[in-house]
Amino acid sequence: MGVLNKKIQVKELKNTAYQPAWDFQEKLLKEIVDLKILNRRNDTQHPTPNYFLWVEHPPVITLGKSGAIDHLLLNEKQLQKHGIEYYKTNRGGDITFHGPGQVVGYPILDLENFFTDIHKYLRLLEETVILTLKEYDLKGVRSPGETGVWLDVGTPFARKICALGVKASRWVTMHGFAFNINTDLAYFDYIVPCGIQGKGVTSLKAELKKEISLIEVKEKLAKNFQNLFEAKFIFT
Repeated sequence: MGVLNKKIQVKELKNTAYQPAWDFQEKLLKEIVDLKILNRRNDTQHPTPNYFLWVEHPPVITLGKSGAIDHLLLNEKQLQKHGIEYYKTNRGGDITFHGPGQVVGYPILDLENFFTDIHKYLRLLEETVILTLKEYDLKGVRSPGETGVWLDVGTPFARKICALGVKASRWVTMHGFAFNINTDLAYFDYIVPCGIQGKGVTSLKAELKKEISLIEVKEKLAKNFQNLFEAKFIFT
């Protein structure tokens, strides 16, 4: 392995539809993978870049590779009626919703710049959210066997506040996490969230009984992410 690059270029995509954001992730991932292949082929050590995309999607339901289509509770006409797009994606995980008022983070990292452990990567993404929730006096926790961040696990009131789903190719990641901040939770009635029956979904707004600044949340997430990954965000 060549020179480790722990700098991460941050790109703010703002309100972007799912497909263009997905295409952009694929483009960045390919750029990194191509450089890794070139380095290996030519015995060079050009540092590979890392990226972090912030985005807020218009209403969209996405199904992961391990997801079941019957966890989508709307047909095509009903999706159109509610103004919701639908995509089957190449990320891990089951079904989830993205929409306004949600902070979505897509880290496109060459994990060989950090560590080569997907399990550790997922746990650090969860920890980023758990530490951020702590700053709002909320106790986010993991639920055994259920990726993401939850509140009140082990009680009848267990509810998910952040979903995770990633893909990795040659140790380069894409997709990421969706953290419900001011999200309209009614949209989750149209799916079996993450394929898990009988558990609720919540948001920061629902827990704190007030609107929360997405910019403020992103600043806290960015600080915690950089600390956990021992990385430095570069804003471009």
